[in-house]
Amino acid sequence: MKSQADVVVIGGGIMGSAIAYYLANRKTDVVLLEKGTAGGEQSTRAWGFVRQQGRDIAELPLAVAMNRIWPELAAELDADLEWTQDGVLLVADTEERLQQFREWVDASSDYGIGTQIVSGREIHELIPAMQGTFLGGMYTPSDGHAEPTKVPMAFTNAARRLGATIYDGCAATGIEVTAGRVTAVHTERGTIHTPIVVCAAGAWSSRLARMVGLELPQLVVRATVAETYPVEPVTGIGVAIHGDVAFRQRPNGSIYMSILGQSDHELMIDSVRYARWFMPNFRLNREFIHVHVNTALVRDIAHSVPMLPERLQGADPLSSYESVPARNVVEHARARLGTLIPALGNVPILRTWGGKIDMMPDAIPVIGAVDRPTGFILATGFSGHGFALGPIVGQVVSELILDNQPSIDLHALRFSRFAERDLAPARAAV
Repeated sequence: MKSQADVVVIGGGIMGSAIAYYLANRKTDVVLLEKGTAGGEQSTRAWGFVRQQGRDIAELPLAVAMNRIWPELAAELDADLEWTQDGVLLVADTEERLQQFREWVDASSDYGIGTQIVSGREIHELIPAMQGTFLGGMYTPSDGHAEPTKVPMAFTNAARRLGATIYDGCAATGIEVTAGRVTAVHTERGTIHTPIVVCAAGAWSSRLARMVGLELPQLVVRATVAETYPVEPVTGIGVAIHGDVAFRQRPNGSIYMSILGQSDHELMIDSVRYARWFMPNFRLNREFIHVHVNTALVRDIAHSVPMLPERLQGADPLSSYESVPARNVVEHARARLGTLIPALGNVPILRTWGGKIDMMPDAIPVIGAVDRPTGFILATGFSGHGFALGPIVGQVVSELILDNQPSIDLHALRFSRFAERDLAPARAAV
């Protein structure tokens, strides 16, 4: 193992791999640490939507910039990413929701995204295969989708070709701070001395932040997704209906599907630790989050007691958190998809999976350097809509490290907003 590096990035998902790629592209000596397989963990469980539409206004500068990167990304990384730019359609379930869409379009008008409010008739014109009566929705022609099982690995491979050092199966076990500055990262294989550590560890970020004395109020929820066997072409548009099914079709004909907004949270120690941060938004959205009290809490407590023998501590409960998809969500999504598109009634399921989502109290990420310790940078908390942002986050974090000034203002996404109590309810339309 290397004994030193200019930068150590912890977390080999799309954020960490993109950061490593852009740093390596500028001749930086960067090490990427991944406890599992770099490019093969949390990010690969995403739905694959690449959208500007419906985001919190604080994210829009990043979203607009990312949309300029995606069309050329496959060529840049020399990889098939299944990039499809036929737009994203969000369908309203109520008149109140449709009014929220109109307000979002007005609020985002300065960004030049081109989102359109569409009628029920126009929805049928966009996707003739869809049956039913629709109040309306919003459609962004410049949005699209890509394949989550391919993009993170493409960044990882490209970073490696540029000279990045990537360690799979190598968890960070500690971060050394001396005189208020990051000085080293301890791993399962040894210690790497470095002045800069980037925490892009997704669901594990809160635990890593505590290693340097920071309280990052982050919880983990689980979403369920299913993929069908390939079917005849339906649409290249990514579709989501509020309170109902969301789906997109891959170039090979298979369809990713789930229920928009439905997620599960298993009560663990952090649920109590950060309850005060999350309760306001939980009260507003409790119908979308199913809280489970089960053995995960017991395992989390046991794993957190250092004096217990390892055999009694057991495995980190987060490690198996994503393994069990919610069967009821899969069946509900398949039934709703069959009602919406009768030709897909009882479509056979190829595979199902659960995926971890690292949630923040205001549902927007934390990106940037913290005040102390110097040299510790966060890129986490993307709250279920980070896959699309991966390329631009990689770019701006590399700029922050190498130029001391990113090309996009990250003030609204700063870590200090929690200490400052500068939080607002989530303002996204999705």
